[in-house]
Amino acid sequence: MNADFPRILTLLRKEKGISQKEAAGELGISQALLSHYEKGIRECGLDFLVRTADFYHVSCDYLLGRSPDRMGATLTVEDIPEPEQAAGKENTFRGSILPVLNKKLISNSLNVLFDLLQRANNKSLTGEVSSFLMLAVYRMFRVVYAAHPKNQDAMFTVPRRVADQYAGAMMQVHSANAQALVGGQPLDGQEPLRSSEELALTTDVINERYPMCASSLFNLVQNSEDKMTLQPK
Repeated sequence: MNADFPRILTLLRKEKGISQKEAAGELGISQALLSHYEKGIRECGLDFLVRTADFYHVSCDYLLGRSPDRMGATLTVEDIPEPEQAAGKENTFRGSILPVLNKKLISNSLNVLFDLLQRANNKSLTGEVSSFLMLAVYRMFRVVYAAHPKNQDAMFTVPRRVADQYAGAMMQVHSANAQALVGGQPLDGQEPLRSSEELALTTDVINERYPMCASSLFNLVQNSEDKMTLQPK
């Protein structure tokens, strides 16, 4: 089989809130055999894989770790909803406006950043910046996810004890790569930024080019630097 199957098999059972004995009964095997499958000691056959997919209402591709989508869908740009559509009722006032405010500051500032990346027209730079940002969200998601003791670590392939350090290290790598690329330094298999003309900015240009997002960006910069200052206010 593969390394993902035992982890996902265990995750689905625990998220369903049933014991190994109950799951084994539903799947038509012994508890001992299911335990071996969940520990990766033994490999299952195709019949068991299909029964498991039907029982947990997921795809075989998801069980095998070939797709992060439970139905096995391959994500395309067209499949990803716009942030406003994905938010739905999540922007509804729920007693505290702070999460909504911060979300808008970050989302609007990202709009500016990714527009600049598009103007730079450098696939390597876009990849490095995107990877850095994804890892930042990943780290904080794992922190919040771990707050509830019943949330299953099996959702992740990297163990919690090292995930934050590994992610932090990779963020440093992607940050260094991005800085090298904008500095015109070629990296193995990556093209440096050839021209920065499209990235020339002033506060007036930002306000003119991004009238809906400029204020958010300026506030994000100020808030971030307020947190970094060494001088008490």
